[in-house]
Amino acid sequence: MFTGIVEELGTVTAIDDLTDAIRLTVSATTVLDGTGLGDSILVNGCCLTVVSTGSTTEGAPATAWTADVMKESLDKTSMDEIRVGDRVNLERAVTVDKRLGGHLVQGHVDGVGTISARTPSEHWEVAEVSMPAGLGRYVVDKGSITVDGVSLTVVETVGDRFTVSLIPETLARTTLGSRQPGDRVNLEVDIIAKHVEKLLAYRSRQARPPTEEHQ
Repeated sequence: MFTGIVEELGTVTAIDDLTDAIRLTVSATTVLDGTGLGDSILVNGCCLTVVSTGSTTEGAPATAWTADVMKESLDKTSMDEIRVGDRVNLERAVTVDKRLGGHLVQGHVDGVGTISARTPSEHWEVAEVSMPAGLGRYVVDKGSITVDGVSLTVVETVGDRFTVSLIPETLARTTLGSRQPGDRVNLEVDIIAKHVEKLLAYRSRQARPPTEEHQ
């Protein structure tokens, strides 16, 4: 579980083709503090498992880590577009003693959206993002959404699009500062909305009167 508060911008330093997967190597420092094999790190909204860490200097703290990205993730997220040299949003899994600064994020991408417009202002920018069909029902004005691993508040929803305001801190410390119209971004909607939908659907089925064949 994560919060959508990016801790660090890492850099992709290697991508190894494993035929039905890729092995991703990312340089980083902050997210490697206290991180061991098997731990989870959020990469542009995708939860990945650390399979190795290393340093260029023997005995020095780790400065890079690797993770395997399976075909399912490559097919369902924007990770298939990642290239060596790309900057990526990184966050360690949240601990019970950490403040929940964003919202509850699983790192399970619900769909890939597209930056459709950016409108600059004096102190912030408004970004418009298009959503895949079916996600709009989980997105509400002033609700939470994760865009490339960044917890954001929805300003407005219109059909299959929504807008978010990007403050200077977000622009400077995440990849959203450089995303341009046409760029694809990983989206994760609020998990609570999906649970509520399923529970209401179940309740509705239970409330239906029995059909004649079951009377």
